[in-house]
Parts: sequence; C-alpha cells; structure tokens
Amino acid sequence: MNRVAGKVCVVTGAARGLGAAIARLLTENGASVTGFDVTGEQSVDIRDETQVAQAMRSVVEEHGRIDVLINNAGIAGPRKPSHEVTVEEFDNAFAVNVRGTWLCTKHAVPHMPDGGSIVNMSSMYGLVGNSMLPVYHATKGAVRLMTKADAATYAPRGIRVNSVHPGSIETGSAGSIRQDEAAREYNARTLASIPLGRRGEPLDVAYGVLYLASDESRYTTGAELVIDGGFTAV
Repeated sequence: MNRVAGKVCVVTGAARGLGAAIARLLTENGASVTGFDVTGEQSVDIRDETQVAQAMRSVVEEHGRIDVLINNAGIAGPRKPSHEVTVEEFDNAFAVNVRGTWLCTKHAVPHMPDGGSIVNMSSMYGLVGNSMLPVYHATKGAVRLMTKADAATYAPRGIRVNSVHPGSIETGSAGSIRQDEAAREYNARTLASIPLGRRGEPLDVAYGVLYLASDESRYTTGAELVIDGGFTAV
C-alpha cells in the first residue's frame, strides 16, 4: 500500500467522482495529495491561469516540489449535435477540458525538478466517436494528442506524460446516468457494447492512474491506457 510513498501529487476535479477516488487511492498508497476543484477546500477554476499558477505555488510552498499531476477535471459539455451547439458552450467545454489541462501542465512542470508523472484524463471518446457529445469528443481527442506532444517534449527532463481513457463509469454523481428516454436508450446501447458486461467503477480507473503515477511505469510515456471494459476493442 505504498506504491507512491513520499510523492507530492496534485489531482484536479478531486471533490467527487473519479477525482475523489483517485485522490483517495493515492493517499492510501503514501502520497501527499492536494485536490483542486471549483468546489471544496482548495477552490481552483482551472480555466483561470492566475488561479492555477497560485495554486501550484501553494503546493510547492508547502511540499517543496510536485511529483505527480493528475489532470482529471472535465465536463461533458452540450449534449447536442454540432449545428445546435452555441459558441459559448463550445468555448466553455474547451476551456475546461483542454485549456485547463494545458494550464495545469504549464504551471506544474517548472516545479518538477527531479522528473515526474503527468496523467491526463481523456476518454474512450477521445479514441472513437458517437452521435451524443461531439464537442466533448473533440476536447478529449485534443487531450490525447496534447499528451503525446508533451510526452515527447518533456522526456529529456524525466517527466512522463500519459493519457487514461475511461469508458462508461458509474460515479454515483448526479446525472452520471441520465434518465430521459434518449439517455436510457444510449445507456442500454452502450452497456450492450461492453464485452465485460458492466459499467466501470471509479476504482477501476483509479488503479490505472495509480500505476501511471508510480515508478512502476517508469518506462511508459506517451501511452494511452484504455479502461473501458473492452468497448473500443470490438
């Protein structure tokens, strides 16, 4: 239970769902974890560069460095076809999912003097598409390729950058399974397409993140860890 013992970790979107599970598992395995979220004790809007920069400095003031950054915070964005999405909805989805990931990386990297690990939360829908959330898919595809570019860029500094691609995960949060007719049909189709026959749980993803945060993955960078019950394999 000490797979990340002594590591200083930052987890964004840590107040609930996947982020909370990740933060808890890292803590249980010996890490010092600071959670960023728009709610909770450490309120940070990752769309805002000033807030992100100050939050990272605060972590370093307390712990001296950052070893691990988990870019987990994200939103689903508008559940509409592209021609119905407003510019404001489009911009906000990219601001949270893409700019937020970039800003946290930008302001964490200078505080990783001895190398480290960055884990970016993409999605199975950063690999394949469907008709429900086109803007979300675009943001997660962007996160996937930003991960690969940063992996190549920061490898000489000993910083590894990998992406995690969860499938359908039951987080228990409000709206994690929507109940309108279209959503019920979508959830039924998705479940039928998962070879393992069930939706995932937050810990299924958290253990993958733990691996990438730990030194067990010291030779892994630019990789895509898909945790989707086999959805994208068929």
